[in-house]
Amino acid sequence: MRVGRRSILAALAAAVALNTIAPVAPVRAQVGKSQGVVDANIASEQDLAKMPHMTAAIAKALVGVRPFKSITELNTFLIGQGLTQPQAMDFYQKAFVHINLNTATRDEILLVPGAGTRMVREFAEYRPWKSWAQFDKEIGKYVGADATAKLAQYCFIPINLNTATDEDILSIPGAGPRMVREFKEYRPWKSWAQFDKEIGKYVGAKETERLKRYVVIE
Repeated sequence: MRVGRRSILAALAAAVALNTIAPVAPVRAQVGKSQGVVDANIASEQDLAKMPHMTAAIAKALVGVRPFKSITELNTFLIGQGLTQPQAMDFYQKAFVHINLNTATRDEILLVPGAGTRMVREFAEYRPWKSWAQFDKEIGKYVGADATAKLAQYCFIPINLNTATDEDILSIPGAGPRMVREFKEYRPWKSWAQFDKEIGKYVGAKETERLKRYVVIE
């Protein structure tokens, strides 16, 4: 009888563990979680104008020419507007164009606040990046958990259009529930021409190009 009681207690403990621990396990999608940095391609003109070294005129011009295909493209724009490189780096503390961890160039990585030449080497060394758990483990070895989380908010790992979860899709800045529906409706995706045609019907060519940065077809 004692054995039976122990078995029951063990079963109850397991059930409690499942109900209390599992729900709070963090879910990590494929764009790093923001710690206050917004996507420069979708931030409002009013919000951009309040950011470091920005003026109403620069914010208006920025909105007029975006989306930027890369952070280096945005950097060229800001320097052309009269910002110095240190001023542009101050701006990136608040707004940025995410870099693809698997393809980002040296110049792109160096524009990530806090990255430096060491992360140029480390980001490239552990490619292909497949998950944030991998990023946390490998980069965390060098700079610790807090600094790793700050770096992650500037990066993304492309999602597979044919297998991405709702959580993955919603992590794309500006995607929203509609893109969850459309991305899933047209599966299987077979070509970029198909993507341009189907998604372009809903958001137009510029926004389609912006969304395309975050996905792969496999």
